[in-house]
Amino acid sequence: MHKEKSHLKNLVLRLFVNIHDLMSRSEGQDLVEYALIITLIALAAVTGIGHVATAVNSTFSKISITLA
Repeated sequence: MHKEKSHLKNLVLRLFVNIHDLMSRSEGQDLVEYALIITLIALAAVTGIGHVATAVNSTFSKISITLA
């Protein structure tokens, strides 16, 4: 049991050190900036797709009414 706790503490410590190292390096800052940019692009795409889908649906409805 003591060995498992020691191993878990070691893993948590290594994770903390890796996260701290990533945050202190400039590469970590670049990674965060890229993640924010990708998130904004994805949000814009989802919003845009919603508007495009509505427009396409409306167009097909008009065509259907015209053909009927």
